[in-house]
Amino acid sequence: MILEWIITTTLASLCAYLIVMVFYYKSLLRKEELSGNITINTLGDAEIVIRKYQIQLQRSLGNIDILSEELLKAKDELKSMRTKNSQFRMEGDKLREQITELKSKIEALL
Repeated sequence: MILEWIITTTLASLCAYLIVMVFYYKSLLRKEELSGNITINTLGDAEIVIRKYQIQLQRSLGNIDILSEELLKAKDELKSMRTKNSQFRMEGDKLREQITELKSKIEALL
């Protein structure tokens, strides 16, 4: 009788312990699944943000390429204008010399 009571008590305690442990691990599993889902969603959002910034970076790099081309064109135009300016100065100097020569000839004729 005492042996039956000890066995019954032990089995009941074991069953109660196992039931509590099942619920405990079940709640832990739910928390882990929730945490995993949150992590997956966060990673998905991070991927979207990364793609967005990647596209913006590509556009910016494209704009930088366009600006670099425009800058090179402006530099080339500046160089050509400088050469034209120096040519015009030389021509202006020649014309001034001719004017002074003509003035001197006119004065000689007077």
